[in-house]
Amino acid sequence: MIDMTWFSALLIGASCLALGYFIGARHSARIIFLPRVAKGAETVDDIKSKNRDKLPLEIEKLAEILEDFKMVLVVRNDLKMGKGKIAAQCSHAALGLYKKLVNRAPKSLNRWEMCGQVKVVVKIESEDDMLVLQAKANSLNLQTHITIDAGRTQLAPNSRTVMAVLGPADMVDNLTGGLKLL
Repeated sequence: MIDMTWFSALLIGASCLALGYFIGARHSARIIFLPRVAKGAETVDDIKSKNRDKLPLEIEKLAEILEDFKMVLVVRNDLKMGKGKIAAQCSHAALGLYKKLVNRAPKSLNRWEMCGQVKVVVKIESEDDMLVLQAKANSLNLQTHITIDAGRTQLAPNSRTVMAVLGPADMVDNLTGGLKLL
């Protein structure tokens, strides 16, 4: 008798979980919990539609031709950040670049994901060197994102900490190949 009660409770719990999953899959949480938006403020959907209206980036053409894509994270060595701070700033840079490319260069991100999401972390000696590297990347039509720290912990506010660059492996290697691994 006890075994049957236990089994029934387990079956009912699993059924409720499955039902919740199917309801959640059909109806997005954002429909249930609509945020209140002030008059004239842009919603997330407005911003996404603006990004979709922009033309695809040059890197999209390269994703159709070339196979190996990689991301390199360039960390400023002169800031003397702790290991945890470096990890957090690298995460911000990778996510920031991903968000830039998700609507404007989805093939590039797909190619990078199919290559195993290769990420390499290198160091650079100064902010000026990082900005020069970003200008070179832009001239090669490689997309970059520089993370700017809020200054709440180890660094001064508005410190540029890490630059992420994504593109064909050969092009990214030519750009960052002279930098040492962190």
